[in-house]
Amino acid sequence: MSMKIQDTFYISHGPPSLCLEEQCIPLVHFLQSFQQKVHPIRPSSILLISGHFETSYPTVNAVSNGPSDTIYDFEGFPECLYELKYPAPGAPELAKRVKELLMASGFERVDEDENRGLDHGAWSPLRLMYPEADIPVCQLSIQTDKDATYHYNMGKALAPLKNEGVLIVGSGGTTHNLEKVQFDTAVVQPWAQEFDTWLKEALVDGRYEDVNKYKEKAPHATMVHPTPDHFYPLHVAMGAADANSKGQLIHHSWGWSSLSYATYKFMVPLN
Repeated sequence: MSMKIQDTFYISHGPPSLCLEEQCIPLVHFLQSFQQKVHPIRPSSILLISGHFETSYPTVNAVSNGPSDTIYDFEGFPECLYELKYPAPGAPELAKRVKELLMASGFERVDEDENRGLDHGAWSPLRLMYPEADIPVCQLSIQTDKDATYHYNMGKALAPLKNEGVLIVGSGGTTHNLEKVQFDTAVVQPWAQEFDTWLKEALVDGRYEDVNKYKEKAPHATMVHPTPDHFYPLHVAMGAADANSKGQLIHHSWGWSSLSYATYKFMVPLN
């Protein structure tokens, strides 16, 4: 019988090159320590919501005929990156369970894709977190034409999976405007810093409704997230957490002057 999992996670997955051996940035070390220091309970399977899986309707990949393919959904990176594999088994039973829970909660259409592999929002961090690639993985898509509350409610529908030993992980970027990155400075851009600080305070205080209304509440929201694809995975993970949970910042670092790699665990405070 699988152990129950209490917490959900949101990871800023960084660039695809994150998992190259020569990358020695703090985020790499954090992800490599995930099993030992952050979440020692081995999940029965992993449900990963990636900012790189966008569809018109909620869609799960339900790979059943061998390991999942590794999708190279990027260009312009070192050639060796396109040779990396993450042959985790698919999780078709989890995919069907996700579909069941979503439809029971009012999501009228949920599609299954039996061929889609794992995009780099999934395999890049998982290759560091679970390098053995022996835990079944299912991905769930986001809908960028919907709002944050829609994705929060998606997470609420999926909360029962934790009692079935499923690790729910949102993978995106706390700040994500690739047109504003600067490679020649380590100085964090003020607009990114202000949004990052606002988000931390809101999550640590448990002000989830403010985070759902981030476009109205947060400073520089549209500058930080000109498109919501890398932020909505946070709302799913947040929604799947316990009702009395709060966010805990478990890693923080910066890349390219404006990319926050802030990573959160959603948990019920002990006190």
